[in-house]
Amino acid sequence: MNKVIDASCHPFKTQKAKEEYLKLYDDRAKRWPVASTTKMVNTAYGKTFVRISGLDIGEPLVLMHGVGGNSLQWMSNIESLSKQYKVFAIDNINDNGRSIPVKSISSTNDYISWLDELFDKLGLKEGINIVSLSYGGWIASQYALIYPERINKLVLLAPVGTVAQLSLGWVARAVLVALPFKYFSRKFVYWLAEDTLKYRKNGHSLVEEHIDETFIAVRSFKGKRMVNPTVLSDEELNNIEVPVLFMVGENEKIYSPGNVIERLNRVAPKIKTRLIRNAGHDLVIAQPKIVNDSILEYLSVRADENKT
Repeated sequence: MNKVIDASCHPFKTQKAKEEYLKLYDDRAKRWPVASTTKMVNTAYGKTFVRISGLDIGEPLVLMHGVGGNSLQWMSNIESLSKQYKVFAIDNINDNGRSIPVKSISSTNDYISWLDELFDKLGLKEGINIVSLSYGGWIASQYALIYPERINKLVLLAPVGTVAQLSLGWVARAVLVALPFKYFSRKFVYWLAEDTLKYRKNGHSLVEEHIDETFIAVRSFKGKRMVNPTVLSDEELNNIEVPVLFMVGENEKIYSPGNVIERLNRVAPKIKTRLIRNAGHDLVIAQPKIVNDSILEYLSVRADENKT
């Protein structure tokens, strides 16, 4: 006998799991530090949740989060960024959050098509600034290769793939997070967010909050397969037409920060690079002021000056 699927709880495993996760999500969202509106945008791949903050007449700034997260990853950054821009913080259609996928994302082209349609539906035709973290950085870099004419500037914050393969240490730990035991979520996040614990006054509570969300998400959502983040060739990196700022923490664990900066400086010197002290893959949380100031400074410079 075929099992009846309750479509009302998709993409969650059960209605109870849906309620538990969304309560946690909504409780966190209440602490979003600036005024915002939300929108569910229909695309061919499903409904994409977008949180909009900042100046109505400001230049568009799109925020794309890392894997296993959602738009609330930008809680430490949104107040600063929204003072000068109209900010669209997106829940990835194929990840945790309030977006509801109806069609599989199984290739790079799927992500590009989804993002392009989303921009159309949001009325973002051109002049788009994108700030992207980790997996979001990989998606954004792939989009920039295909639709450079729509992007004003691109900021890549420790993108997965893109410049280097993931380290074996990261892969080995990340695989264990998929197991339904909080021990593995805690061990992974504490390892990845060491600098937040060291340098943020409330670092322990921030990390514990992230652990709770990671664990509940693993327990609540149906399993999903993420597209493998590929590494761009030397030619592809050099052929990115839009101005790019690449930032990475000095204690990055997904790859060697020194090696990726050396590679970019060698094969794509027009990409600007910055090493963030006292930060790793948690750079947007561990050192929010430095990251925010670097982003705003880069975006404020005319595009033609960034190319020199």
